[in-house]
Amino acid sequence: QVQLVESGGGLVQAGGSLRLSCAASGRTFSTYTVTWFRQAPGKEQEFVATINWVDSTTYYADSVKARFTLSRDNAKNMVYLQMNSLKPEDTAVYVCAASRGTASRDPSLYGYWGQGTQVTVSS
Repeated sequence: QVQLVESGGGLVQAGGSLRLSCAASGRTFSTYTVTWFRQAPGKEQEFVATINWVDSTTYYADSVKARFTLSRDNAKNMVYLQMNSLKPEDTAVYVCAASRGTASRDPSLYGYWGQGTQVTVSS
């Protein structure tokens, strides 16, 4: 069983940076793939980035590639999403999710979800 809590969201101007954190409970956190999704008002939930538990390989959505960096610290049960060069279109609720499987962009494969943190980017 894993419980996830996000933090680090807020209001930032375009071009600014934020670092989101996903704190996890559970002794076997290192064996979970962790993925960030986001949902903007009136839009479908979309994949942002994922980090594989097997080898910490990361995958990113094209819209955030080269701007966002995902990392994990298994000793601290933490996953971090560093977001640079933020754009107004990055405004959304960001949610982290965990799975015992390998990295996937399919949200239906994730059994553990946090509550989300709001990111607002002003123009």
